[in-house]
Amino acid sequence: MGTGDVALERAVGRTLDRWPTAGLAVAVVRPGERTWFHCHGVSDVTTGSPVTADTVFRVGSLTKTFTAVAVMQLCEQGRIDLDAPADDYLATVRLRPERPGLGPATVRHLLTHTSGVGYWLRLSDLLRPVSGAGVEARRVQPLGVYYRRGIPQEVHPGTKWVYSNHGFAALGQLVEDVSGQALREYLRDRVLDPLGMQHTDLTRSDRVSPGLATGYVLRRRGLVPARVREVPTPGGGGLYSTAADLACYLRCLLEGGSGPRGRILDPATVAQLFTPHYQPDPRLPGMGLGFDLAAEDGRRVAAKDGVVSGFLSAMALAPSAGTGVLALANTGGLSGRGAPVEVVGAVLRELLALPQDPIRHDITPRPDVWAELCGWYAPTPGMVTNLFTRALMGAGAEVVVEGRRLVLKPLTPVPALRRGMVLHPDDPKDPYAFRVDFSSVGMGTLPVVFATTDDGGRVGRLWLDLMGFDKRRDTHNPRRLLGAGLAAATVAGGVARLTRRSSAHQTH
Repeated sequence: MGTGDVALERAVGRTLDRWPTAGLAVAVVRPGERTWFHCHGVSDVTTGSPVTADTVFRVGSLTKTFTAVAVMQLCEQGRIDLDAPADDYLATVRLRPERPGLGPATVRHLLTHTSGVGYWLRLSDLLRPVSGAGVEARRVQPLGVYYRRGIPQEVHPGTKWVYSNHGFAALGQLVEDVSGQALREYLRDRVLDPLGMQHTDLTRSDRVSPGLATGYVLRRRGLVPARVREVPTPGGGGLYSTAADLACYLRCLLEGGSGPRGRILDPATVAQLFTPHYQPDPRLPGMGLGFDLAAEDGRRVAAKDGVVSGFLSAMALAPSAGTGVLALANTGGLSGRGAPVEVVGAVLRELLALPQDPIRHDITPRPDVWAELCGWYAPTPGMVTNLFTRALMGAGAEVVVEGRRLVLKPLTPVPALRRGMVLHPDDPKDPYAFRVDFSSVGMGTLPVVFATTDDGGRVGRLWLDLMGFDKRRDTHNPRRLLGAGLAAATVAGGVARLTRRSSAHQTH
């Protein structure tokens, strides 16, 4: 074991101290070197079977990148135009605009989560967020039945980023309708088998069942097996795989689409996957095709994480360095909190020789601009069915000065977030660019930039990565309204108590 490998193991260990898991498999791909694996813990608590590089995990939304690869293969063949309406290729399901005037959503819109398709199919799904989001279901139906009323399109395409499993379910069906093959068969023939991924599949088949780990959630009394349910949106999250197989996939992408049994994509097409196709502000990394984009010391990073009850996964590639990292865990709930995202971030920064703390502490704050940043920011107008916007920010956020620091305070019931997070300066040349630490909820750090929205150069918008928030009058601040409501309720409660007490004295 080399000195560098010891450093990688230490990076993994430091993360596991904060995010324990029954089992974990980590893989590192570097140019000209054999894949490095690090395995920890057990795949099943009862049997004590150790995790290995060939242990099968459910990988959730990492599936979306495979669906994107399949779509791009059909583009290379001239059978799909990214900028054509998706409905031109969909025969089994259709997108359904919820109101007149919404433009057609293109294939590119679906690949970048900007099609206007929301996180839930209908408002009633707020009462059953797991099944309504297409994450899990008691009974899996053909998509033509599942979407028999169409897939609702809620906002004009290209105007808002809204993470959607249903959008990628549509892409999986598009691959089926154009190719004439079931998505599972297509991926086997055109992606998995050419890369030698013999222990990967879209369903719980003989390829994956023998080595499948048990998924767990961590409760007060320890690990509890997670309930086993299938994903009704296979193109968005149905894949099962291993660290060894996914390492082959990362290496293929880092080597321009070339695999051990032939090329699955042209190098120029692979580069498109990692290029921003939706970038609402030039200071943000933007969204690739099926891949989330980030930046590490000026290097573009393409990443994806996945969540299925009992399993968490994450992967990241730094194409300019030819380096990729992935981590799979069999412990985690649907909140997404757990080891993989943090492990991948720590290992990648070790590989790129960057400080482990992604927050910059060498930039002098600029309090002279804080007055124009402070205030109340609400989600940008239009339907907000994005789980992540609501989960992270609730009804929006306040920017305030506390303890001589600029702080972002989400209006959310989540205590760890409601207390607020320091806005750390992230660019010595741009006093409106910051970074916030979401590691308390297992999400690493995210960029925050403030933008002007009128000719007067006044700050009117806040971007938390791809989530937009508009500055509003403080009189509309829900916290103030909530405070007034609580005060009124307190007064009303006091009056009621006095009335009851007076009545009681009169009765006796």
